[in-house]
Amino acid sequence: MDLQDLPLLTMLRQRMTWLNQRQDLLAQNVANSDTPRYIARDLKPLDFDQLVGGQGAQGTNMMTTNSRHIAISSSRSGKFEDHETPDQEFNPNGNAVSLEVEMIKVSDTQAQFQAAANLYSKAMTMMKTAIGR
Repeated sequence: MDLQDLPLLTMLRQRMTWLNQRQDLLAQNVANSDTPRYIARDLKPLDFDQLVGGQGAQGTNMMTTNSRHIAISSSRSGKFEDHETPDQEFNPNGNAVSLEVEMIKVSDTQAQFQAAANLYSKAMTMMKTAIGR
């Protein structure tokens, strides 16, 4: 069994992929902060229930040990869903991007990515230590 196929590591990779795509989307918002009629976009948050239930990450299917258990299949599209976030006031040119709000989101996303990367690294080190590598 490959260490990278463990459900914990798969979910951490999924989280880092989501954070990476969110950072790209936030960068587009910042780049278009002066574009007329541009509305800021953001990714829909990852739902933990979907992630554990097999809807988010591959390899996290629940194992059935009894015929009465409900089998949950994994179906992952590979792309996360985004949506408009026009919660800011519109500028006179119709733009709905607040640089302050976007930079706060960028900073938060960066901190979350660093935390997930650290967890991934620590989990890999712990697994390698446990198997004696």
